[in-house]
Formats: sequence, C-alpha cells, structure tokens
Amino acid sequence: MNILLIEDDQTLNKNISDTLKAEAINTTSLYDGLLAERLLKRENYDCVIMDINLPGKNGFDLCKDFRQYNTQTPVIMLTAFSELDDKVQGFNCGADDYLTKPFYMRELLLRINSLIKRSNTTTTQNTVIVADDIVIYPNTKKVTRQNQEITLTPREYQILMKLSENKGDIISKNDLINEIWGKTFEANTNTIEVYINFLRNKIDKPFGKNSIKTKVGYGYYLDTE
Repeated sequence: MNILLIEDDQTLNKNISDTLKAEAINTTSLYDGLLAERLLKRENYDCVIMDINLPGKNGFDLCKDFRQYNTQTPVIMLTAFSELDDKVQGFNCGADDYLTKPFYMRELLLRINSLIKRSNTTTTQNTVIVADDIVIYPNTKKVTRQNQEITLTPREYQILMKLSENKGDIISKNDLINEIWGKTFEANTNTIEVYINFLRNKIDKPFGKNSIKTKVGYGYYLDTE
C-alpha cells in the first residue's frame, strides 16, 4: 500500500507518517502543494491525504486539478475547520473523505482502509449495466449517457452503482452512508445530500433528465421508466 501525505505542519506530518509506517504502509511525505502536484502526475498511489491550507497550491485546487486526470485514487482532506461550506467545497473538488483536526490516528487508519477497500473492489460482471439511457461499464468504471462519457469521482460512481443495482428500489440515506463510507463514518445526512446533488448535476441536468429521485422521508431511487 502506497500513501502520499501532503501536510505542511511538520509535527503532524511526522505523527501521521510514523503511524502509517508502523502499520507497514509505505508513505511519502510532502509539505508543499506544487511539489505534490508534480509528484501526483508521475507516481501512482493507493490513497492521497492532503491538508487544505498548503503553501504553493492549496488542497482545494490541488484536488480539483488531480481529478482532471485521476478519478479513481481516494483523497482524504485534512483541515482545521469544521464548517459545512468547507466540506462541501472539498467534496466538490473531488475529495472522498474529510477529517477535521484534531483527530485520532486510529480514525484516519479506518478511513484509509475503508476507502482503499472500496476503490479496489472489482466486479466479476462482464456485461454493462443499463438504466434507461445510462450505461455503466463496471470493469472500467466508465459511465455514459446518450453516448456521452461522464466523469464521476469514486464516491459519485459508487452511489450511482448502488442506485442502479437496486433497480428503482428506495435506498435510505443511512444505508447509502453505511454501504459506501462504512459504519465507522460519522453519519451525516448532509454529506449524502451533497453527493446526490453533485451526481444530479452530472447525470441528469445536462441531459434534461430527472432520473435520481427523492422519496421524502425515505431516501433515493433511480427512476428508469
């Protein structure tokens, strides 16, 4: 397992790095956003941990640009702030998870393992999944609608897959959180609402569709009729 850690606080960087290495996780530590950007283009990692307030290039911009060419590698953002707007911006830039300082190292390890496990999960299906005019190719994680390819983050893809696999059945917010983020994630319905909105902006709105529907008080479902 290879992790890239980008944190400009030298003490925290060392504490995280030491914790990961104690778990036999190969860790590369950086302190600057611009240096990280160059390395991300050259090397492959199983997970990236980045602070938001970085010198050179902040975490929001770094993550957003990273997602232009890599939508698969999980990204965990670290910040000293706990405002919802910061989390929304982080998720909007393509982050998969979010930890507010201070945090327990054990929690960081659980988040890393959960993200990597899900990103490495492969399906044995050789056939594509078709929902209305949405086509999902599980082996390559490719998604198209009306023959146009749609770029999704790993979390957005996982939510779409879960909705499509349930063939119109309603899935509650808590079930989506537990299934995709894992039961160790602090359940926050705002998180899933944000992702559903992102997904609608990519899957539905550009095509004049309303496939991802809300059953108020129950959850979400994919309408393929």
